[in-house]
Amino acid sequence: MINAVNDQPHGARRAAGDGVYDVVVIGAGAAGLSAALVLGRARRTVAVIDGGEPRNAPASHMHGFLSRDGLAPATLLELGRAEISRYGVRLIQGRVDRIDHGYYVRMAGGPTLKARRVLVATGLRDELPDIPGVRERWGKDLLHCPYCHAYEVRDRPLAVLGSHPGSVHQALLLRAWSDDVVFFPHTLKLTAQDRERLEARGLRIIEGEIRHLVIDDDRLQGIELTDGRHIPRAAAFLVPRMVPQDELLTRLGCDKDDDGWVTVDRTGRTGIAGVWAAGNVIDPRAQVITAAGLGSTAAFAINTDLLDEDVDRAVEQHRTTARGDGR
Repeated sequence: MINAVNDQPHGARRAAGDGVYDVVVIGAGAAGLSAALVLGRARRTVAVIDGGEPRNAPASHMHGFLSRDGLAPATLLELGRAEISRYGVRLIQGRVDRIDHGYYVRMAGGPTLKARRVLVATGLRDELPDIPGVRERWGKDLLHCPYCHAYEVRDRPLAVLGSHPGSVHQALLLRAWSDDVVFFPHTLKLTAQDRERLEARGLRIIEGEIRHLVIDDDRLQGIELTDGRHIPRAAAFLVPRMVPQDELLTRLGCDKDDDGWVTVDRTGRTGIAGVWAAGNVIDPRAQVITAAGLGSTAAFAINTDLLDEDVDRAVEQHRTTARGDGR
């Protein structure tokens, strides 16, 4: 399905006669929409392609975004789509199969878009441990980011599930929001140093594998272990395995760092000429406000790169015209 949000927006310029967009943005989360907004206001021809599966869809609210604290994530995206439409950005619902060199963006079961530059903002996916109840409560009272969600469950009995090497740090951090934090190593092997730090911080460590989350009346009630123990908790946190949705970038040949994330410069430029990336696809730590900033930064760099190309062409045309005049 393809939707042109606004056919004749105020102050916008249409794509060139050959149908080439200045920029195609893949992904319409905070990073992609922020970049599209900047580029649309710069009067660039822009198309944004989005599959409609935002990472934070399970969450009812987002936090830490100045002037938008507590807003529903879906509302932010709705506002962003409306804003970019005012500047002639075309929003296309669909999935991209691949990007061919020369910036041909090929959509699954749809058209191929030609672009001068491409920005990939496809985010990441959270892989959750196989514990009954985890997927059902994810984004509700089973949470990830303390900065995003801990204030709303402050001073309540909290749990941290040992799902990831970063779980110890998460537990240490959460102690600032509650005096009652229990750490469940589950299958995580704690070092002596981990134990000492957790205990020094005032956290209880409860050994044993988790059988399931106890849920009643659509609320988390506690954690049940395989030996039958039930530990009442009002909310829980875990660190998911965060997997970048970077297949489009890796197929192009973009380099990755030792942790498996595509490497970019400070503007989001990848090692492939003309291709940028922004948001969670390159930075797992980026909150919504951070991702928006990364998209904006990439947009400035892309516009500058396009400007340099435009000026070079204009200079060459000027020289050719001058030579034709005999000067």
